[in-house]
Amino acid sequence: MPNADGSHRAAVVIGTRPEAIKLAPVVSELRKRGIETTIIGTGQHRDLVDPVLELFGLALDLDLQIMEAESSLNAVLSRAIERLGSALETLRPDVVVVQGDTSSAVGGALAAFNSRIPVAHVEAGLRSHDLALPFPEEMHRRVISIVTRWHFAPTEHAAAELAAERVPGQVLVTGNTVVDAVNYILSVATTHPHTVAAPEGPYLLATAHRRESWGAPIRNIALALRDVLEEHSDLSVLFATHPNPKARHPVEEVLSAQPRASVVGAMEYDEFLAVLRGAVLAVTDSGGVQEEGPTLGVPVLVTREVTERPEGLAAGAVRMVGTGRVNIRRVVGQLLDDPAERLRMATAGRSVYGDGTAATRIVDTLVSELGGSV
Repeated sequence: MPNADGSHRAAVVIGTRPEAIKLAPVVSELRKRGIETTIIGTGQHRDLVDPVLELFGLALDLDLQIMEAESSLNAVLSRAIERLGSALETLRPDVVVVQGDTSSAVGGALAAFNSRIPVAHVEAGLRSHDLALPFPEEMHRRVISIVTRWHFAPTEHAAAELAAERVPGQVLVTGNTVVDAVNYILSVATTHPHTVAAPEGPYLLATAHRRESWGAPIRNIALALRDVLEEHSDLSVLFATHPNPKARHPVEEVLSAQPRASVVGAMEYDEFLAVLRGAVLAVTDSGGVQEEGPTLGVPVLVTREVTERPEGLAAGAVRMVGTGRVNIRRVVGQLLDDPAERLRMATAGRSVYGDGTAATRIVDTLVSELGGSV
């Protein structure tokens, strides 16, 4: 409900680092417009969210701490719905803003729906059309769409996916707020020392964390990159691993003895962007890097079988390589030996995900729909 003076309130749900990155510009814009905005943290990536928010001069207002040791997907989602539901009943905002496809996002959307509070979904309309890839994110994003009032699609393709499903609510193409975030981070001075130095000379940046890639697929990715290093004596690999040991250990086992491979943990976001910006190629299963790489002019090879971000593929800035050792080694080697093709990929996707004003478009809509004043 509006405040006594007629102003409006928003609750923004953030659980993971990607959510913090993509929602920070929205929070900043909401507050700039005078909308009282509460940032609710679920604690999915508790140690990774706070540093991202600090880059934007933000901090959590509530921390629900839903994560416990060895939590199952069901346990995480049930705690998210229960604790977010209690928080929303107390806050009674006019809108709940969620982003993407995490347990925090679907938990926030369902809790808001049960409390009859409208849902705004940032980065709506992404689809792989395979409930197992990525798992469980594809299910999450479909469920969120069913209860959403404002679908903020990052691209025309995402909007078309939503139209094909005949989802309820209003669909608007805004661009992707990751571009807003990247532009902002690159424009401000770093306030903390970087702990990871980019290798001297040409290097690949790699990441791998998807649940469906745990075990043999991630090991295959690391083996392929080790093969590439053996074939290219002037090349280095910087592999940024996930905190989850199921994603990290296979990489460490394969690459720890390779002198031109550096295996590092999670970097601060501004640090990661600086490293990504300087890479010859990015090899990743990350959705965010599929957007950040093209935006920064870095060719991206995606170690997945399908992607919910086909825009980069269509533009020619991204290629799918799967998780097979032989194919990854082959494609990486081909691109390393073809500077002209790398340059073509680097220039192909810079505007695919928008112009960096997505948050403004999102808040324009919410201000208008909620009846607030700018």
